[in-house]
Amino acid sequence: MSLSKRVFHGREACEDAELSLQCDVPLVLSAALLLGVGLVMVASSSIEIADRATGDPLYYFKRQFIFAACGVLAALALTKIRLVHLERSGKVLLFLMVALLVLVLVPGMGRTVYGSTRWLELGPLGIQVSEIVKLLLIIYMAGWLVRHGQRVIESFTGFAWPMLVLLVLFTLLLLEPDFGAAIVLLVTTLGMFWLAGAKILNFVILFAASAASMAVIAISSPYRMERLTAFLNPWSDPFGSGFQLTQSLIAIGSGSWTGLGLGASVQKLFYLPKAHNDFVFAVIAEELGLAGVTVVLLLFLVLIFRCFAIGKMAEGKGMKFGALICYGIGIWLGLQAFINMGVNMGVLPTKGLTLPLISAGGSSLLVKCMAIGLVTRVYAEGVVGDSELVRRFRNA
Repeated sequence: MSLSKRVFHGREACEDAELSLQCDVPLVLSAALLLGVGLVMVASSSIEIADRATGDPLYYFKRQFIFAACGVLAALALTKIRLVHLERSGKVLLFLMVALLVLVLVPGMGRTVYGSTRWLELGPLGIQVSEIVKLLLIIYMAGWLVRHGQRVIESFTGFAWPMLVLLVLFTLLLLEPDFGAAIVLLVTTLGMFWLAGAKILNFVILFAASAASMAVIAISSPYRMERLTAFLNPWSDPFGSGFQLTQSLIAIGSGSWTGLGLGASVQKLFYLPKAHNDFVFAVIAEELGLAGVTVVLLLFLVLIFRCFAIGKMAEGKGMKFGALICYGIGIWLGLQAFINMGVNMGVLPTKGLTLPLISAGGSSLLVKCMAIGLVTRVYAEGVVGDSELVRRFRNA
């Protein structure tokens, strides 16, 4: 290796060491506070359930804490990976997404819970593959838009090809079935394409086709129709199809302005199903009231705003790949938080989507932490880092 190359690679190593120390304080602080709120609320909402199921009142809290620690470590690891390596890994990511979604459907490898086969059995661990696919798809689509963005803007075929990839993933998710994750993937991808400059006519055509397809899927499935109709009037069957929603509404209404107090929730005492998971927001409202809910909402707003702000700054530095990743992650986190809260408040049909960084769920928590780590890498490399060095490395 020549002396100039050694100097260049030595400078790269120094740059990576410096970049790993850079972070956007509002982004990291809001994520850390949401993670802390999640740990406290998982402990509060699951004590009785965990005690009855395992004999250990803090079982779910301990599990959540372990995954939170692993998530932080994974996020730190991602901050040390150059974006150019992720940008060039499109084919590998596509293969990995399809492979994961196929494997979970293989008898003996997938674990079925409440009629859905969404978890891949890896020894004692169960991995919810749709959570991993959400992050991988954002990275894949960001790379595809960087390489073929002009085709997306100029022609419908350029817009349609990645939609075929999305259709394959969408179909595999519906076979699990995981309709909620499929919706999140669709909306996140469309949002990324919109921000990349795709024509509005393409969106109109795709939206019409998607709306028709989703209507057929919903009507053809009795349990989906039951979910769609139950949220319109849950009190018509409060002990049947509307049970979970009515209990959630009772919890939210009981919280009033300041809540009943941390740990004082009544609905978590075997009344509200999945109180520490999909419906933890209802417990937050019951125990911390409108004041606590407002704090959580503000933290999410800061987190999502910083994702878009960092993306905008990266785009201004000419780092389209990093910008699209930030936009995609911002849309994903914002959409999933909105859907989860909407379901808890009865304004959206019930969907099995967690509240990001708060709900109990190892796969969800781990992947969301990795997403924050990836946005932090974009900030460090594209906003703070030496853009000239990045361009030289990209062209090497």
